[in-house]
Amino acid sequence: MNKKLRALDITLVGMFVAMMAVGANITSIVPFMEVGGVPITLQTFIAILAGAILGSRLGALSMAVYAFVGLVGVPVFAQFGAGFSTIFSPTFGFILSYILTAYVIGVLVRKNKSVAMFVTAALLGMAINYMFGTNWMYAAYKIWFAAPEGFTYKMAWLWMVVPLPKDIILSVVAGLIAHRLEITVLSKGQFKNLNRVA
Repeated sequence: MNKKLRALDITLVGMFVAMMAVGANITSIVPFMEVGGVPITLQTFIAILAGAILGSRLGALSMAVYAFVGLVGVPVFAQFGAGFSTIFSPTFGFILSYILTAYVIGVLVRKNKSVAMFVTAALLGMAINYMFGTNWMYAAYKIWFAAPEGFTYKMAWLWMVVPLPKDIILSVVAGLIAHRLEITVLSKGQFKNLNRVA
C-alpha cells in the first residue's frame, strides 16, 4: 500500500488539528456551552471522529500533530494553553490519549463498517481516553503536581463523573455521524482511496 501522504491526506489532517483547537476552547466561542460551571469541550468527540473517518493512520497522525503544535507554543490546548511545560499538566494524559483513541477506533472500523461497530468503537475510544487521561492525572497529582487536600484515586475518578454523560452521548453521536459519512461520502470518489490504514 502507498504510505505517501497526498494533498488530500494532509488537508484532512490539518482540518482535524484545527477542529481540535476549536473543540478545546468551544466555550470561548460559544459561552452557553457550559453546564454548572463546567465547560463542555469537544476534544474527545473530535478525536473519535478522526479515527472513525480518517482511519488508524491519518487519525492518529492528526492527533499527534495537534499535540505537537500545542507543545511548540501554538495555543491550541484547552483555555488556549500551549508550550512544552504542558507535559507536566495533570490533564496532558488526555491529550496523549487522543492519539491512541483515534488509532484504535480506526483499526476497529477498518473491516467492519456496521453502525454497531462504529458506535462500539466510539465508546471504546472514549473509555481509552478516560483510562489513560485519568490515570495520568492521578499520577501527576501524586508525583509532581500539588495535589488537593485529601486527594485519592477514587477522587480522580469522581471528578470524571461530571463530563461522563456528555462524553457518552457525544461518542454515540460521533459513531453515528462517522458511519453515515462512511456510506455516503467516504466510500465514494476520491475519498475511497484515502490512506486510512496504518
